[in-house]
Formats: sequence, C-alpha cells, structure tokens
Amino acid sequence: MVPLLIAAGVFLAVMLVMIGIASPRPADQVEARLLEYGDRLMTLEELELSRPFSERILVPMLRGSSSFVARFTPQRSIENTQHKLELAGNPNNWSAAEFLGIRGLAALLLAALTFVLLMLTESGVTRQLLFSGAMGLLGYFLPIIWLGRRISSRQDEIVKTLPDALDLLTISVEAGLPFDGAMLRVAEKWDNELSKGFQRLLTEMQMGKSRRDALRDMADKMDVPDVTSFVAALIQADQLGISIAKVLRIQAEQMRIKRRQRAEEKAQQAPIKMLIPMTFLILPTILIIIMGPALLVLKESAIFSVM
Repeated sequence: MVPLLIAAGVFLAVMLVMIGIASPRPADQVEARLLEYGDRLMTLEELELSRPFSERILVPMLRGSSSFVARFTPQRSIENTQHKLELAGNPNNWSAAEFLGIRGLAALLLAALTFVLLMLTESGVTRQLLFSGAMGLLGYFLPIIWLGRRISSRQDEIVKTLPDALDLLTISVEAGLPFDGAMLRVAEKWDNELSKGFQRLLTEMQMGKSRRDALRDMADKMDVPDVTSFVAALIQADQLGISIAKVLRIQAEQMRIKRRQRAEEKAQQAPIKMLIPMTFLILPTILIIIMGPALLVLKESAIFSVM
C-alpha cells in the first residue's frame, strides 16, 4: 500500500500543478489586493503568504521553464507558436515563451512521475530511463494536441456563427448604421469568438490602423476560409466603390447556403460513422443475446448425448 499511496500523492501533485498553470488569471489583481489590505498594515511575510499558490510557486516555475526552453528554441518555431496561440484565441493570454515553458514543464513532470513509479516497481535502470523519456516526449507534445483541438473548436464556432453575424450586419447597414457601427452592434450582441474578433478589429482601427489592414489581420488570426472570402469581398468593394450593404447581403446569402450544404454533408456522413460502433459494439451484443441460449441448449444436448 505504501508505494500506491506515494504514487497517488505524486500524481495528485502533478495534477494540481497543471490545474494551477491552466487556471485563468484574475482580471485586476492590484485593485483586489488594495481593497483587501487597504485598511490595515501587514508585514512583508504576510503579504507574500497572502498571494495565491499559483503566483508564489507555479508562476516562477513557469517563468524559469519558459526562459530555459525559449533559449534553445529557434525564432521561427516561436513565431509559429505565437501564430497558433492567436488562432486559438490567446488562451489565458499566454505568450509563445510561456506556452513553450508549459510544454517543458509538462514533459519534466510526466518524466519524473514515470521515473518515480518505475522505481517503486523495482524495474531495471534501462527500462526506467526508456519509459521516462517516452513519457517526457508525450508530455512535451500534449499541450500541442490540446492547442490544436482548441484551434479547431474555435474555427468551428466561427463558421457556425458567421451567417447570423452577416445577417445582423446586413440589417444594421441597410437600416442606416455605418459599417463600423454595425460591427460594434454584433460585438455587443453576442459573446463568442467572432464577436471578439470584431471587437479587436474595432479597437485596432481606433488605435490608427486602417480598415483594410485590420480586416486582413482579423482574417489571418482566424484562418477560416469563409472569413477570408468575406474580408476579400469587403476590401474589393471598398476599392471599387461598391455598396457595402449589397456585398453584405450577397455574402450572407452565400454563407447560409454553405451552412445548409455542411449540414447536408454531415447528415450523409452519419450512416458511415455509425457503421463502426454498430459493427463492433451493437451487432456482437445482438448475436450474443440471440445465439447465447441456443448455444447453451446445444451444449446441454451434446452432454446428454454423450452420457
């Protein structure tokens, strides 16, 4: 029982560290601390202990791991990581160096956990090093897998919400609002990835970036073909002097058609996807239910015939 308890404790510690790293950061830490401790004096030790565990332990570990991993990572890989974080919607406001540090820390923790567990089983040194290295590589690539799934889910959400957003844009522009005001209306009405992209676009335009550059940056940070075609149509309409309301109506109609086609495609793929669970899970169960009693009867009749 002692090795099992030690292994469970190490696994729980690793899970707490990963949960603390992945937890979102507070909105305004300075204001919260001033409101909490503004009415009384505290020593430096009390102030330090009053900070959350993630700020005292996990953040310094993450920073050290980030600086170590980023030191040996090529600049092109850091830029690709930053682009992937932008495609994922900048989860937890991580920078490329912090994400690389999370990868290194996950690899170190999984390798250490595997090594401790194998030491408890008293296996050979070669086996311990081999499995620890394999688990370390797995821990290094697990954040990339999570980031890829985050990117795909964000892009799917953008594709689903784009037709409705274009309908609202069309109605707002035809009602007399300017294009920027219509985008602000969409950003205020919904709280999804597309509305956040519109809000970021408006912020960049207020900071002095041109509408064309802001639209291109939004399309690059989403990397969705529908958004790219929508942005290209808007830029072309702006260059040629075409009415934006007309372009928006055409784009909204095309997006609704594409959404209907995607739904029909998924409906046609459903029987093929259902074939695998039916073949390996449902049909064997049906055969057991149907043939089981018959096999028992045949077995009993064969026993009686032998006797």
